[in-house]
Amino acid sequence: MSQALPLRLHHHAWITEDQEANRRFYEDVIGLPLVATWTEREVLSGAERAYSHCLYGLADGSALAFFQFADPKDQEEFKTDINSTPLRHLAFKVETETQEAIRRRIDEADYAGSNAHVLDHGFCISLYVTDPNGLILEFAVDHPDAEKIDAERRATAHSDLTRWLAGDHTSNNHWR
Repeated sequence: MSQALPLRLHHHAWITEDQEANRRFYEDVIGLPLVATWTEREVLSGAERAYSHCLYGLADGSALAFFQFADPKDQEEFKTDINSTPLRHLAFKVETETQEAIRRRIDEADYAGSNAHVLDHGFCISLYVTDPNGLILEFAVDHPDAEKIDAERRATAHSDLTRWLAGDHTSNNHWR
């Protein structure tokens, strides 16, 4: 029996130290529009806190959300803990033209902390960028045969996992 899947990502939330620097990066450089700013006071973890909550829209109606607290003590308490792995990231599906435009705007903005680089994963080509908060973003362009690749991976997903867990760590990425 199949269960209903979530319809789409609603938003992904993160803490930022500087809403304006964050806005310049996401809206002016990446191109995501600021679609809402909520300024709120509410009780969180037993204390009343004042914060702003900015959302940047994606084409499907989902958003990236960033919080900043008015009180530096609250900011420290709720800050997003980042470790240094590149495997913790957010990935967005984009068209080639969009990926190229983002790369061009990153270069033109001379955004020093972006660490922008491109990797060919075989099944997609990805532009990786680090935002002002240390969050790694991936902008992925699917391989032209994405539907065929997706169908193959779906058909073997369970057996591939079983094989890998049993110790067979050979690659099944034949597109790389």
